[in-house]
Amino acid sequence: MHADIVVLPGDGIGPEVTAAAVDVLQAVARRYSHRFTLHEHLIGGAAIDATGTPLPDATLAAARDADAVLLGAVGGPKWSDPNAAVRPEQGLLAIRKALGLYANLRPTRPHSAAIGASPIKPHLLAGVDLLVVRELTGGIYFGERTRTETSASDLCSYTVAEIERVVRRACLLARGRRGHVTSVDKANVLETSRLWRDVATRIARDEFPDITLEHQLVDSMAMHLLSKPRAFDVIVTENMFGDILTDEASMLAGSLGLLPSASLGDGSVGMYEPIHGSAPDIAGQGIANPYGTILSAALLLRYSLGLSMEAGCIEQAVDSALEDGVFSADLAAGGDARSTREVTAAVLERIETTCQVAELRD
Repeated sequence: MHADIVVLPGDGIGPEVTAAAVDVLQAVARRYSHRFTLHEHLIGGAAIDATGTPLPDATLAAARDADAVLLGAVGGPKWSDPNAAVRPEQGLLAIRKALGLYANLRPTRPHSAAIGASPIKPHLLAGVDLLVVRELTGGIYFGERTRTETSASDLCSYTVAEIERVVRRACLLARGRRGHVTSVDKANVLETSRLWRDVATRIARDEFPDITLEHQLVDSMAMHLLSKPRAFDVIVTENMFGDILTDEASMLAGSLGLLPSASLGDGSVGMYEPIHGSAPDIAGQGIANPYGTILSAALLLRYSLGLSMEAGCIEQAVDSALEDGVFSADLAAGGDARSTREVTAAVLERIETTCQVAELRD
C-alpha cells in the first residue's frame, strides 16, 4: 500500500511524540512492504508564530488531500491568553470542523504492567476495556458566544442529524465489541440533553435491536466511571461531557500519556492524536511519554488505511514493552524512567522481533 499521511507536530511535546510515531509508522511500512509518504505542516501556536493563523490554508489543503492526519498537540503559555483574538485551539477546532470529524474515539484499556501508575484500586481495573465516542463538531464548543462587561453566554446547540450520526457510529462500534452502549447526558436539566436522549433511544430501538442501550446522567457517570469501570463497553456523549469524561478515564490507565484517539467522519480522512495536551513544562527535555501517540498511529492504520494486522503489530509491541517495564517518567513512579527515545526504541525493537509477518498473516 502507498498512503499519504500529513503530520502536524504542533506545540510543546507535540514534535517529540509525533517523531516517535513517525518512526514507528516507517518501521511498520518496512516490515510489511508498504510505502507511507509523510508531509509535515504547521498548526496551533507554531502556525500562529509563522503565519499569523492557527490553521494555515496550506495545512488544511494538505489534510484534505491526505489519507490520514497525525497530530501532536497544540497550545502553550506563549499563546495562553483566553482573550486573545487568535489562539492555538482555534486551529484544532477548525480542522475538525472542516474535515467533518464528528466522532472522537477514545479507547481505554489499562495495561496490567502499568496499573500501579493509576490512583484507582487495582481490583477495580482488572478487565476494564471501554471506548468513549465523543461528539466532536457540535455543542457548546461551536455555539454562538456573547460577552459584555457584566455577563457572558455560550450557546449549546445540537440538531437531530448531529446526534443521530454519532449515536449510530457508537452502536456500530458496539456490535464489534460487547454490544452495550451507555449514552451520557444531563436530561434532567438541559433541553439539548433531552433531545439527545430521545434521539439515542430511537436510533438504538429502530436500527440496532441487537444493542443494549442505557442512559446515564453525566454527574452520576463521573462517579460510576471510577467506581465500576468494568460495567461499561461503549460510551457515547456530547462534546463537552466527552472532553471531561475522557480525561477522567485516563486515570484508569494510569496516565494521559498512554491513551490514543481517532477523530472520524463519513469521509476517508481521519485525524489521530494522543489525548494529552502540549505539556509545555516538560517540552524539550526528552522525557515525554510517546505511547499514546504511537497507539494513535495504530488507530490510523486500522481506521483510515484498513491495515488491522499492522495496527495489531504496533499494539502488540507496546504491550510487550510495558510488560517488560519500559516506563516513561509519568509511569515510573520514582523507578527506572526511560526517555522518549528509549521508549520508542523499545517499541521499534519489538516490531522487528515480535511481529512475525508470516505468522500474523496465517
